[in-house]
Amino acid sequence: MKSIGVVAGSLRSSAAALLVLAVAGCAALGGKPAPLDTFELSAPSLDVRAHSRRQILIAQPSALKALDSQNIVIRPSDRSIQFLKGAQWADRLPLIVQARLAETFQRSGSFAGVGKPGEGLAIDYQIIVEVRSFEVRVNGGGHADVDLFVRILNDRNGEVRASKSFTASAPVSGSGNAAYVSALDGAFGQAATDIVHWTDSTI
Repeated sequence: MKSIGVVAGSLRSSAAALLVLAVAGCAALGGKPAPLDTFELSAPSLDVRAHSRRQILIAQPSALKALDSQNIVIRPSDRSIQFLKGAQWADRLPLIVQARLAETFQRSGSFAGVGKPGEGLAIDYQIIVEVRSFEVRVNGGGHADVDLFVRILNDRNGEVRASKSFTASAPVSGSGNAAYVSALDGAFGQAATDIVHWTDSTI
């Protein structure tokens, strides 16, 4: 009888092991989740006739946690936010805003030098940005809203030369993730253009 118990116990153990393997197999065969649509922003081209000998640094923008990530924010109401399903930014949003804003300044050809921290420029002014809004509002018709608060900081004495909030909006044309991001890209492009013109006229 003792040997029968041992055999029965071994069978139970084997059955349990097979069950675990079967579950693991099902998880493996279930497939990986579908890859996320990954998006970038573009830097607008613009014509700035003035030319400054100033060198400027584009600091890494600050943002609240909901915007300081790769999530693309959708706002169904004034008091709630969601994230665009199946989509993400190619990097944390503040880093993308920093890179594309720097590229916009460079494309303007209006400054002696434009760089980011660590690039070794002798800086005259810092452009400090706070990302206050970067979202698609889907209540009452879809449109993208961008709000960037900008300070121009004199790097020589630490004084703020000027500050201003730049807002822009663009309608969502079509449906799907690409349509939402296209609207955000359009709104950002307008805000970035306004920031460069304002900076050029201020310093």
